[in-house]
Amino acid sequence: MSYTVKDYTPKQRMINAYKGIFSDRYPVAPEFWFYYPAKLLGVDMITLERELPFWQSLQETFKYFNCEGWGIVSPHYPNPEVDQKEQLVRLEEGRYESRKEITTRYGKIYSRTLFSTDEPSWITERPIKDLGKDWKVYKLYSMPPVEFADYTEIEKALRSVGDDYLLEVYIGDPFFDYVATAREGGLEQAIWDFNWYEDFFLSLRAEYEDWMCQKTEDICRRTSVESLFIGCSWACNSLEGPRMWRKWDKPLIKKLVKIVHKYGRLLHVHFHGKCMETLKDFVELGIDCVCPFERPPGGDVTDLNRVRRILNGKVTMNGNVHTVETLIRGTPRDVEREVIEIIEAFRGEPRLIVGTGDQVGKETPEENIWAMIETVKKYVHVNS
Repeated sequence: MSYTVKDYTPKQRMINAYKGIFSDRYPVAPEFWFYYPAKLLGVDMITLERELPFWQSLQETFKYFNCEGWGIVSPHYPNPEVDQKEQLVRLEEGRYESRKEITTRYGKIYSRTLFSTDEPSWITERPIKDLGKDWKVYKLYSMPPVEFADYTEIEKALRSVGDDYLLEVYIGDPFFDYVATAREGGLEQAIWDFNWYEDFFLSLRAEYEDWMCQKTEDICRRTSVESLFIGCSWACNSLEGPRMWRKWDKPLIKKLVKIVHKYGRLLHVHFHGKCMETLKDFVELGIDCVCPFERPPGGDVTDLNRVRRILNGKVTMNGNVHTVETLIRGTPRDVEREVIEIIEAFRGEPRLIVGTGDQVGKETPEENIWAMIETVKKYVHVNS
């Protein structure tokens, strides 16, 4: 399909930005994740998370605001070697606890997640308590054979979304997050573990990298997706730290970039918190797009011109509008001023998506979201 100045679709603007190609204007892609989709659809958080297709909730939200955006959809891996049971227990009005039991030939592991009508769910008990015993069970559960992959829902979602926004396939998380998400004690315990049991985790990482590479290659071969996504919980400069990230996570991302590009696809990496110390790493790795380039205090992006110089037209910056100080606490004029600052710093550089520093909070006045979107739309012919 050929695109003229007047008929770029939201998805095409996003893809062009990932590739470093000018469209008629910069894409504007607020990160709508849980809060605003629930608000617009008129559902509580439990219904949004457990009953509605995530990609569909985002689609309705992006269409409402008539803007660009991105979202994720995940493969389904049936695994005959794993038995899962869930019990949903009502704790009090508006709060439920999901209690999961996972059984394999190696034994059982348990986890609990709290669901609230008002807030996104959070884990209250993680499955890995005993490193020696529980990892055998968890590995079989969390790294199912790639040949079992079912991409039916992915293809359905991609067809349904069409060009409404950029729907990406979620590959998984960096290795540190894979460990910390499952380990009782989370971030803090995982940092101790990596230092105490280095040989164990080097061996586990080799298995995880092999599985992630197989998985990525299979997704590229067997789906029509154009962009793939790597998540981030703690694998960033603010929490894991640059030294550990370079040791434990960077090698995997390098391998995944190579596979994704071999098939002519794109790779988007989520990297919360501080990022300035690893901007050169992003360029070296050849990542197509990174988000969200947060401002202080959550991040350390204070000089957009420096960010542009370091990225040097090799990596697309997505994000940077402050979700609290600007979108929640600011006025439409404040939002407009910050958006113009971002655009002016990148004027003449196509690798920019004006996004948010995190998901749009539920307290965000709608007029501020509209101010963000409409300000970007004013700046047409950004390559002039």
